[in-house]
Amino acid sequence: MDLSIVILIYNTREHLRECLASLLAEGSTSLSGGSIQAEVIVVDNASSDGSAEMAASEFPWVELIRSARNGGFAHGNNQALRRARGAAILLLNPDTLVPRAGIADLLDRLRAHPEAGIIGPKLLRPNGSMHLACRRSFPTPAIAFYRFSGLARVRPDSPRFGRYNLTFVDPDLPMEVDSVCGACLLVRRQVVRRIGLLDERFFMYGEDLDWCMRTRQAGWTVRYEPGIVVQHQHGAASRKRALRTTFHFFRAMDLFYRKHYIREYHPLVTGAVRTAIYAGLGVALFRTLLTHPAQRHVGL
Repeated sequence: MDLSIVILIYNTREHLRECLASLLAEGSTSLSGGSIQAEVIVVDNASSDGSAEMAASEFPWVELIRSARNGGFAHGNNQALRRARGAAILLLNPDTLVPRAGIADLLDRLRAHPEAGIIGPKLLRPNGSMHLACRRSFPTPAIAFYRFSGLARVRPDSPRFGRYNLTFVDPDLPMEVDSVCGACLLVRRQVVRRIGLLDERFFMYGEDLDWCMRTRQAGWTVRYEPGIVVQHQHGAASRKRALRTTFHFFRAMDLFYRKHYIREYHPLVTGAVRTAIYAGLGVALFRTLLTHPAQRHVGL
């Protein structure tokens, strides 16, 4: 089998319907008109909005896994990764729309770069702007400081200050990067066998950075391929959900630092980094409480 497409859902019925429809070639019930031998595995993280029932009734060709609990992004995707049979595996958010031939193009780019373990496309928001997380550098203490101090926003054209989201580089330039985004991430099955599944200590955010880090440590590269463009539709969040996602975002930062960098830096640096992370969490939570729910969006 060429490909396994893994889609994790949690109360995203309408987004899932649009996403699954976008995977089908026009007038066909198979991916790319049958040119790709693929399976689609949808994992339902204990949704309560009928997402799983909709997928089963309207898209009977989907393999559906019903999780008894919402264990987070890594936990849910890992259930499908254990079953996946494809030579390549595509992690795909339900709030994405893949263009016709997009799947085939991603596979072609992976075949054209045998040194690459992971490939990601350009992600665009509904307003046409690029989702900056689709190409990133690893958040070392210095790079994270440039981002959260505001220097990256003031000087996005600077190779030093704009390093995290590579805002100083042409967004249409294919290139090797540290990390792409887990919203649409194509990985070789042999990479998963070598480095293991997603780290389930990351509930939400950070697991894609960690996977890309482990891929690079194992000797593969990670590539950003902007010739393939995928729409990423972030939905508005309630205040309660915005508070929860904000907490997990900063928690993931702390976990990533402790997992990958804590042994490289002096304890004083570690203390400063972790203090800054949780101070940032406090500020972000306060801002969320003051902001109207409709202005907060999932995906920080």
